[in-house]
Amino acid sequence: MEAKWTAIAGIVAFVIGIIIAPMMISYLRKLKFGQQIITEYGPTWHKKKQGIPTMGGIIFIFSIYAAYFAVAFPYYASSDYLIGRILPSVGLTSLIIATLLGFMGCIDDFVKIKQKHNQGLTEKQKLIIQIFIGTIFIIYNGIRTNFRTSVDIPFTDITIEFSYFFYLFALIAFVGFVNAVNLTDGIDGLATSVTLPVAAFFTVTAIAKNAFDLSILAAALLGGCIAFLVYNKNPAKVFMGDTGSMFLGGTVVTLAFGLDMPLMLVIVGFVYMIEAFSVMIQVVYFKATKGKRLFKMTPIHHHFELSGWSENKICVVFGSVSFVFCLLASLWVLL
Repeated sequence: MEAKWTAIAGIVAFVIGIIIAPMMISYLRKLKFGQQIITEYGPTWHKKKQGIPTMGGIIFIFSIYAAYFAVAFPYYASSDYLIGRILPSVGLTSLIIATLLGFMGCIDDFVKIKQKHNQGLTEKQKLIIQIFIGTIFIIYNGIRTNFRTSVDIPFTDITIEFSYFFYLFALIAFVGFVNAVNLTDGIDGLATSVTLPVAAFFTVTAIAKNAFDLSILAAALLGGCIAFLVYNKNPAKVFMGDTGSMFLGGTVVTLAFGLDMPLMLVIVGFVYMIEAFSVMIQVVYFKATKGKRLFKMTPIHHHFELSGWSENKICVVFGSVSFVFCLLASLWVLL
């Protein structure tokens, strides 16, 4: 029965996303919320994307909210789930945290648009806000889980006790993965394509763990991303902006912690990690060699783009890699 409700959530998010996307794209165009392209941050031919509506992440954020409230709340109302509960559910908490990050991304996008530049909030400002939001989530998550500070190692029976160091680990993981997802959003459809298998993994895992609340959120994420990809695939009619990428990052990382498997992010988030590590490696190599570059451009999807890969090919390959790693993780969870 719960799997049925989960499937409905995904379908509702998809349908709503498909319906509202054209209206939202038109409205963003009317507001002149177009993407600002500075060629130093990407290949020169990206200049043709100038003016394409950004902040489109609002589309799947709205569809996810609509699906969650349309499906989860009626289910809870017809059961004993809410009796005796004071704190918000794990799924709702994840949604709130992701929204706070999305709101920060929205401010960043708005500043870029108004200043007509590809730089919005400073890195320091964003980091401070992310640490603040991450701290709130970690403390709250600790309260809900009775401050469990141990972590299970995937594909083993090993559990490591972090004690108080768990909170530092959790904060680093939170901020790191949110930014890694943000870095993955660099070409048409890429972040969405990579996130689809991740959302599917968390949907299946949540069902297997009887975490119905989180399965609803994960399924809604899956449906919303599929709908958005219809308009975000190359050539994109809309970009998600930091509004969307920060929200996606927040949802992915809170789902992992909500299901008590933070280290699984290393596997299902493999592509995100490669994107982030490519930037760090490039910076270290550049400084160590006094100006030489290991990659043609980072994040690494730009390296492949400058090597002659089309945006569609990059999305297919990166999305396929994400699918393989998520499938591997799913086999461990289910078997």
